[in-house]
This record gives sequence, structure tokens and C-alpha cells, in this order.
Amino acid sequence: MQLTLANHSIETMTFATPARLEGTDLVIDTTELRRVVLEDDAVVSVDFEIVRPGERCRAGPIFDVIEPRAKEHGSGVDFPGILGAAVTAGVGTTHVLSGAAVSVLAEISPDLTRSATGRVLEMSGTPAEASPYSVLTHLLVIPHTKANLPRQAIERAYRIAGIRVAVTLARLAVGHAADSRHRFEAVGPSASRGLPRIAYIGQIFSRQRKPAVDEPILYGANTDGMLPIMLHPDEWLDGAIVPSLHSWFGGTETYYYQNHPIILDLYRRHQAGEIDFVGTVATIAGSDNFDRERHCNAAANLVKWNLQADGAVLSKYGGGLPHADLAETARLLENMGIKTAVMVSDVSRDRRIESALLFNVPEVNAIVYNGGNGTHWEVPKVDRVVAATTEFAELLAGPMKIDASNIVGVTNQQGASKMKSLVY
Repeated sequence: MQLTLANHSIETMTFATPARLEGTDLVIDTTELRRVVLEDDAVVSVDFEIVRPGERCRAGPIFDVIEPRAKEHGSGVDFPGILGAAVTAGVGTTHVLSGAAVSVLAEISPDLTRSATGRVLEMSGTPAEASPYSVLTHLLVIPHTKANLPRQAIERAYRIAGIRVAVTLARLAVGHAADSRHRFEAVGPSASRGLPRIAYIGQIFSRQRKPAVDEPILYGANTDGMLPIMLHPDEWLDGAIVPSLHSWFGGTETYYYQNHPIILDLYRRHQAGEIDFVGTVATIAGSDNFDRERHCNAAANLVKWNLQADGAVLSKYGGGLPHADLAETARLLENMGIKTAVMVSDVSRDRRIESALLFNVPEVNAIVYNGGNGTHWEVPKVDRVVAATTEFAELLAGPMKIDASNIVGVTNQQGASKMKSLVY
């Protein structure tokens, strides 16, 4: 299995007809995109806006950020299990609109106890410098859903709208010469260069809540009853996994499954001859101790006996409870002789170290911090606000105080965060 990314650099977006890719300018036909989005009966109308790097603009609440990508003809299915048959992702050629993003705005706030604004896209000022999304040109997709739909149905409509628009845009690049191509090296458990064998274990859901029956996460399935499963790294990068519908808290976006920082860094180290990247395991955080023991033991055994790893990198999904699964899996691996590094987030609200300390396992002593609630900014009024409702537009206008965890891209559980902890 090998994936090739055909990268097409995007510097500008404009609204016009017909839709086309002209050099680095992406010309967008909103009539065609509107037709694509309104194929979903849950959506009654949709608006589109373009936001550019450096613009004094604020948008939100952000439901998801997606990089426009589309499979070359004969290379597979875009977002398998969601937009098409659940065939294996990560093979053939995928066209990528680099420098562009499709960002979906929501009409609802994720959780008023944590944030009235939800996650916000900040394109200027100090918060923008802390977010990798501020350097991208964004097509904002603003779906308006039918009245009185269940929350889960609304969020599913947002998910489908975002990926349909992203794929439609990326298909404009198919047939054009790419600015660059990147073919990922062959990796897997058969690697035998005598280098440290490193695996990745990533949580993709937390059973702190039960997934909806039609909630697409892994190849379109909702992960209910799932045991840890081995995936080729390229499957993560090529649409096999999207965030759960309840992914607002903590920071997980489709964009950073497509550009997974941990997986890409392990690939880089493999290519540099520092390690042998032997594979990945996707898992979920349990709802009780029985679930936890089952998932943690299964994940550790896959890494030990199937991937035969010497070391593993682990990341979590969701709030505080998944740290317990993270730590227990790492503890099991350490006791099997496999060195681990884990990535954690601080979700305490009272800023006390006792609240932030979610596990204390002596064997698990290589810990990376991906940002939390300890940083905030006073942000000024901006020239332009884009929101799905007038209420959100008024709320986001500024000036206001906003936590780092509410700026999309600042705290990220997939490893994209620029945040780090300091002892002082």
C-alpha cells in the first residue's frame, strides 16, 4: 500500500463561473456548490464566504476544517464509507489543494458551560500567530438546517456538507499538472533495517458518550463495539477517519487527520533512517473499567505481537477521562519492554495542579503537552465577522476575552499545537 499526494498550490480564491483551477487561483462556482450541499434534505440553504490570511476577520463557531482533496480516477473513493463504498483508503493518487481549507460554520454552540462562542477562526493578531489555520485561504461553508432537527442530525449535515464541498473543489485539480508530488515510503511490520521499530496508537473516539447510529467516524461506522484495529498510516491520511460529531472540545479536525502531525513526523524519521515506522493502531477510550481493560490490553498486544514494536507514540481523544486509557495502554507497553511517549492536554478549569494531574504512573514518564485552558487573549473588534446567525455575529464582534482552547488550531489533540508547558 502506497499513497501519492499530488499537491496544487492555492494562493487565492474567487467567486465566478465556471469553476476552474487557474494556476494558483481557485475559481469557485457557488451555484454548483449549493446544489451539492442541498442534496442533503436536512439543509434548507447554504451561504459561502472567502476569508484570506492577514484579514482582520473572525469567523465561528467552527464545526470542522477540511483540506480539499479528491482521488484521481481509478485510485479509490473519496472518504470511503461516507461518500462511497467502504473500500480501503490510502492507495493510488490523491489531489490536494495545498494552502486552501473548507471550514464549516455551525448555527449552534457546542457546550455553553465551556464556551458560548464555540471554536473561533481568528485570521489576525496574536491568536492567529498561534494557529496554523490563519495562513490558509478558507472557503467558509454556512449550512442552514431544517427547524427542530435533533442535534445529531444537524451535526451530521455539517459533516457531509463540508466533505462534499471539499471533494468538489479538489476535483477541479484532477487532470492538471501538480506543483509537486509526494509518494509515501512503504512502511509496515515487515521493516527490517535494524532500526528502532516505532508504532503509533491513536484514540479516535471516547465513550464518554454513545455515538449516534449513523455517526461516521471510521470508514463511515460509528465505532460502537469497536476493538482496537491496525491501520496502515496512509489510511489515516486519506479519508478513512473523520472526527466524531462531538469533536468540538479539545481540538480535532479533519484537516489534521489528512495532515496528521504524528504520522507525518514518524514518516519523516523513517525516511531519514532514524526509525522503522511499523504501523498504527486506532482505538477508543472506554466507558468503564471493563471497556478500558479490554481496549488497552488489545491495543498493547497488537503493538507488541503484531507490529513487534520497540517504541510507541500515543495520543488521546476527547476530555479528561481518555487520559486513563492513554496512561494504562502506555503502562502495559512499558511493562512489555516497549518505550512510550504520550501526548496529553490540561482540561482543568481552576488552574490548580491537582486538578490538571489526570494520571500518575511512574513507568509513563515521557509526556508531551498539547495545550489547554491556561492561556487566553484579549482580542479587539475586527473589520469583518462571519457567523451563521446574527446572535453569533454580535457575540464574535469583539472586543472580548477568549481562551486558547476556543481558537481553532491553537490546541490540537492530533499534535498540531504550537503550545507547550513551562515550569516557572
